[in-house]
Amino acid sequence: MHPKHLSILDYSYQLPEEKIAKFPVQPRDTSKLLVYNNNNIQEDFYYNLHHYIPENSLLVFNNTKVVEARILFEKTTGSTIEIFCLEPDEQYSDITTAMLQTEKVFWKCLVGGAKKWKEDFLVKRIKVNNQYIELKATMVAKKNDYFLIEFLWNNNQLSFAELLHLFGIIPLPPYIKRAVTTSDKETYQTIYAKHDGSVAAPTAGLHFTENLMHNLKSKNIIPVYVTLHVGAGTFKPVKALTMQEHEMHTEFIDVSKELIEQLLQYTDKKIIATGTTTLRTLESLYWMGVKLITNPENNAIENIAIQQWDAYELPQNIAKQEALNCLLQFMIANKLNRILTKTQIIIAPNYSLKVADALITNFHQPQSTLLLLVAAVAGNNWEKIYDYALENNFRFLSYGDGSLIWK
Repeated sequence: MHPKHLSILDYSYQLPEEKIAKFPVQPRDTSKLLVYNNNNIQEDFYYNLHHYIPENSLLVFNNTKVVEARILFEKTTGSTIEIFCLEPDEQYSDITTAMLQTEKVFWKCLVGGAKKWKEDFLVKRIKVNNQYIELKATMVAKKNDYFLIEFLWNNNQLSFAELLHLFGIIPLPPYIKRAVTTSDKETYQTIYAKHDGSVAAPTAGLHFTENLMHNLKSKNIIPVYVTLHVGAGTFKPVKALTMQEHEMHTEFIDVSKELIEQLLQYTDKKIIATGTTTLRTLESLYWMGVKLITNPENNAIENIAIQQWDAYELPQNIAKQEALNCLLQFMIANKLNRILTKTQIIIAPNYSLKVADALITNFHQPQSTLLLLVAAVAGNNWEKIYDYALENNFRFLSYGDGSLIWK
């Protein structure tokens, strides 16, 4: 069956509120770990993860960094307007470029309390090193599902990323129903987070500690990194009767030429994706190569972005090595050190993984595209995995426990 015809109602389960983790465990690697392999389930802790991954494997992480995307503007009337920064306007080629803007930037946002916004602009001031920094927000346009906001600030030494660090609040997922605490600024960030741009953490990586990384390297399990900036669309509910009517969210990816070369060196070894975002990135790279093979004359960078159904409508018989090598040669020919593009790939049941052999991931919401992805990796046994987790006191969602699932 083509995933277009899947009903999201078939990918549901009862998730009691008390199973949703409100806070992370400490240390991070004491989270529980469910290992699924060859229809068997084992239970352990993350600090023993290295025992379940073969020597000389490649472990791929998403090194995106969560930005303080929520900005609260207090009005003189005492009411509050919240601006949630989703993604940059199309005038910027990528998130990094937009994050490095100084003095002014245009951003797609959600606005809480928009009806109370009567002023020409909102203002927020804070004192930094005996100097007042002033941030102004102006509503430029109202679209169907977002507002276009212009941000202006009075210090040309500060980038927009730095402005968010000063003025913003970490955006915890909507199902964590509590106020943000000081500790969330650290715990809702992976230890290897590097590039500003996400409004949600790549939560599979939250379990990793320096000690665990050391144990993995002792088995020559090599860590490598991609960047996929997680958008708020990751929480977008599926409301359509079939997936054909659901528009998958689009996210920015940034991958180095070195990473493509490393993937090619490991075509006969195990490649493990840490997180659904990493998996989506790895699989998108394969389909970019397929696009280049299929239409060699249509080889502009903007033409290899992955659309929602590409993975089901492009040729299915191209080897991993051939596709990745074609992508590498494209980068060499165009003198590109990095691929900066977007992916809208949907990974759902009947999809066969092309690059990754296993997935490290948390437990996801019922009737979500993330659960569809897990079901694609695990097959029909996704229900067996989730039933076991529910019956054995695993903690669910972003701050919860996790799993290692072999395809």
